[in-house]
Amino acid sequence: MATTASKNATLLLQNFEESGRGWFWSTDSEGLITYISASVGELLGTSTDALIGTAFAQLFQQSDESAGHQRTLPFILRKQSKFDDLPLQAAKPGEDEVWWAVSGRPFFHSADKFGGYRGSGADITVQRINAKDNSRLATYDSLTGLLNRFRMSKLLDTTLSAFKHQRRACSVMLIDLDRFKHVNDTLGHPAGDALLKQVAERLIKVVGDREKIGRLGGDEFQIILQDVDDRGTLGDMADKIIKSLSHPYSVDGSRCIIGASVGIAVSPFDGQSSEDLIRNADLALYAAKGGGRGRFRFYSSELLQVAEDRRVLEEDLRDALANEQIWLAYQPVVDAKTNAVTGFEALIRWQHPERGHISPALFIPIAEETNLIGELGEWALQKACEQAAKWPGKLRVAVNVSPIQFANDLLPKIIESALTASGLSPERLELEITEGVFLQESSDTDLMFEALKNIGVRLALDDFGTGYSSLGYLRTAPFDKIKIDQSFVRTATEPGSRDGAIIAAIVALAEALDMDTTAEGIESLDQLEMIRGLNVSHVQGFIYSQAVSNEELLERLQAGEWKITPTGPAVTRGDRHSMFRKIGVIHENHCYNVVLRNLSVSGALIEGIVNVPEGTNFVLDFGDGQLAVSTVVRSMGHQQGIEFEERLVNDGNGGLCTSRRISPYMLAAAGMPITKLPPGYYQNSDAEPRPKTLPTFGTVSDWKAG
Repeated sequence: MATTASKNATLLLQNFEESGRGWFWSTDSEGLITYISASVGELLGTSTDALIGTAFAQLFQQSDESAGHQRTLPFILRKQSKFDDLPLQAAKPGEDEVWWAVSGRPFFHSADKFGGYRGSGADITVQRINAKDNSRLATYDSLTGLLNRFRMSKLLDTTLSAFKHQRRACSVMLIDLDRFKHVNDTLGHPAGDALLKQVAERLIKVVGDREKIGRLGGDEFQIILQDVDDRGTLGDMADKIIKSLSHPYSVDGSRCIIGASVGIAVSPFDGQSSEDLIRNADLALYAAKGGGRGRFRFYSSELLQVAEDRRVLEEDLRDALANEQIWLAYQPVVDAKTNAVTGFEALIRWQHPERGHISPALFIPIAEETNLIGELGEWALQKACEQAAKWPGKLRVAVNVSPIQFANDLLPKIIESALTASGLSPERLELEITEGVFLQESSDTDLMFEALKNIGVRLALDDFGTGYSSLGYLRTAPFDKIKIDQSFVRTATEPGSRDGAIIAAIVALAEALDMDTTAEGIESLDQLEMIRGLNVSHVQGFIYSQAVSNEELLERLQAGEWKITPTGPAVTRGDRHSMFRKIGVIHENHCYNVVLRNLSVSGALIEGIVNVPEGTNFVLDFGDGQLAVSTVVRSMGHQQGIEFEERLVNDGNGGLCTSRRISPYMLAAAGMPITKLPPGYYQNSDAEPRPKTLPTFGTVSDWKAG
């Protein structure tokens, strides 16, 4: 009976091996294989005989997911311990993974003589793959392969928790795609999904690490950047992201163009919890989209007030035309060779009854989002034609046309009506059109160009080179002029800049297509000299004149031809932003409250204290931890011109900010020794007399009384 039972057991084990559901193994005391099922040899591409005498541990390979287990297998064998269902990956050739759950029991020849192991294995490949897929679905976006919202939230929570104790910085970028809904609506959701995959690939290329990027859902993305708080670095990356995502896409044979807006918040400056940081990055994103889209914004404590101000401005703008608060100013367009004015660009101005002059950069985006741009644009066309018809000679007037206006089928009739009512000749009207009209190339675009040219007006391509990086439309769009964006001019005279070569290429292209060229934003004599040397035909900028009212324009033209002698700084200097803003100025252990009158990347003009010697070192406190070390280079009564030790950087909204901020951790550790004082006063925080060697600064009232 015992012999029959043994034979039956052997047959059962043999049938089990042959079924492929499991296998058996044994080793000697050295861990070398003494028996292995034939199915294992076949899977590993060898024979059972070849495996006999080899180390059992060599049947398995290490991988990222099982590194911990692989380190413990040799340890288990050495410890002569039993083990059950240990997951191990087979060391097999090829790309397909095979996983086994391996169990083993030590056996002994006698109480103190270890004989080896006997055990079994079972294939768990399907279970492992399913578990991996389920894990991936839980942490990765199934469409783009990026981290999903859940995983990004966990990553941010973990990072901020660790970094709080280590006093390290962490930045968050929120990215929202502009005009993505239009792609979904016109080309369908499959095309939208294909576009999102391409967006993910471009983000990975810019950021360099896909494990820092997540898709939150829809067309929203998030980036987490550990140990990055330099706003120059962050701004550069945001700018690269915007430019990369704004390049044309090819989806199912269709050409699509979208854009992106970016909001940035940095811990610990803008919040130390994930909730605060995400909320503030979202506020910055909202501000970026509200500022005209296609830009980035850093969070600042002023954003809540800015959002409220914008809401009030939107309400006021609806009544601005009816209340005659909107008017046109005209900036001269000058022949670069003769200095003679050949025409003017009409620029919309808003004089608010309470807030004074409102920048077009602020209210034009509001008009576009609230569908007021059509009404404003039609009014500007009519008023410009009406006023230009009364100018002497054949001076042209250029009027900007937004992509929203361009898409209106009634635009040709609106233009014809304005020309007829004013009596202005069509060839004296020039329509400035940005590359935004080519977002979706279609027959409608070509038909609109044809209709406008049939009227007889001139067409100028505005802000050339800053849009969508395509020259294809120049083959068919009937432009008469290319306007070179001032961003190229601004840095063209700097050492090492390649913008001069770009301008030369644009001029050559225009000449080949029989088009005029106009360079915008010329402010210094070295810029003008460069532009003339590159054969640009026309110039706009403060080097000749700011925009003037129609009344001043008529007065200037009374003598006939208006020639303007260029005047301005000899060399290019950083853009100066005029303002009236209270800030702090720190000297030694004291702080004045002063007024910031203008600001550039390299320096500023402040007023509020007097008797300040040149060479005095100041630290400007712009708020939100922004401190700029500086030196007084000019002292003029109650005003001081100062130069920064480190240049400021772009804040994404046309303004400037410091590259780095003082961490709240450092301020707390320093005990905040600075004492804030009333405006115009200087006092020791310890109330003791200052040494006579220090300069004596007075108040503005002292200066005026003197």
